[in-house]
Amino acid sequence: MSVTKGQPPRKNKFFANIQRIPRNVWVLGFVSLLTDISSETVNSLLPLFLVSTFQTGVLTIGIIEGIAEATAAIVKMFSGVISDYFASRKSLAVIGYGLSTLVKPLFALATSPAWILAARFGDRVGKGIRVAPRDALVADDTPEEIRGAAYGLRQSLDTIGAFLGPVLAFGLMAASGNNFRFVFWSSLAPGIIAVILLAFGVRERIRGKSQESKRQPLNWKILGRLDRKYWMLVAVALLFNLGNSSNAFLLLRASSVGISDAFVPLTLLVVNFSYCFSAYPAGVLSDHLGRVKLLVTGFLLYALVYLGFAFAQTQWQIWTLFALYGLHLGISKGILSALIADRVPRELRGTGFGFINLATGISLLFASLIAGGLWQYYGAHATFIAGSIFALAATIMLILEEK
Repeated sequence: MSVTKGQPPRKNKFFANIQRIPRNVWVLGFVSLLTDISSETVNSLLPLFLVSTFQTGVLTIGIIEGIAEATAAIVKMFSGVISDYFASRKSLAVIGYGLSTLVKPLFALATSPAWILAARFGDRVGKGIRVAPRDALVADDTPEEIRGAAYGLRQSLDTIGAFLGPVLAFGLMAASGNNFRFVFWSSLAPGIIAVILLAFGVRERIRGKSQESKRQPLNWKILGRLDRKYWMLVAVALLFNLGNSSNAFLLLRASSVGISDAFVPLTLLVVNFSYCFSAYPAGVLSDHLGRVKLLVTGFLLYALVYLGFAFAQTQWQIWTLFALYGLHLGISKGILSALIADRVPRELRGTGFGFINLATGISLLFASLIAGGLWQYYGAHATFIAGSIFALAATIMLILEEK
């Protein structure tokens, strides 16, 4: 490519943006990577462990997952508000990542589904504490014009961990003769490393409090500063996630078409491979083409994928659908976070992320209950058709909101 004399060479926008992403975002990405290795090593096997060890029914799995996700959502709201009030986000993130790591031994020691519920509860409380402050930290350190790229990068690094977790689970299951408890114990190490990296690697800038938040941690007048566009985004997320049931149901669907227990974790590897390589490019594109258009694309893809899961009959179809599901995640998740950051004042970002996570979590509680009930009484196809319908309804709402 020729370069005009006296002008600097043009840089590819993908690489130019990645060079501008702040150090804290990179560190938070690697913290997420290590934490997801730890979490997905467990989560990729947990539904099979419940069914094979305790003969747990699908509806019970839905109840466990629903309670866990709802717990995380409620805690996310309060942790986001508190991070705004104290103008400090890192300490809450450390506590959250630390708690999720501390409860990992409960999975290995479980003697009943109640133990698994307790472990999932503790893990999701930890996630609830850390997510809103962490997402606000990314926005605090990143210029608006590369915000999509920053969230996309963090999601990509996060997803590399979610990719490696099932690989580790597969390798450890094969090496240990399908010893679930040994694999669960092994998941503890990357979680510990993640907490240490966060504690010593992230440097938080001192920020001022908003006038409203100085009065009390949860001041309802603050919500008046969050405009209509933000609350419409909350409504869209709530509707979409009513059909976004736990990944446990995807794993059970893979098992139902004959994929062996040892290979089921590798379906998540396919998801996260696709997710990893699409999240950052999607974020960069959202900075240039607009976030809403890409989010609509991601929602429509989800609707088609869930419809596919409803009628898939062969293993190759399931593997293909898992790859497309990962593409949906890459297009949608980071862009939604960037949209929230765009629509919320800087000093209220923790609150903004907290409330949308609350709405999402309430939806996920009902989503897992709905999915488990539909599966148990009407079959797997009903679960996935319902998810597709909710995604289409949310897409229509998003399109109409932007007009």
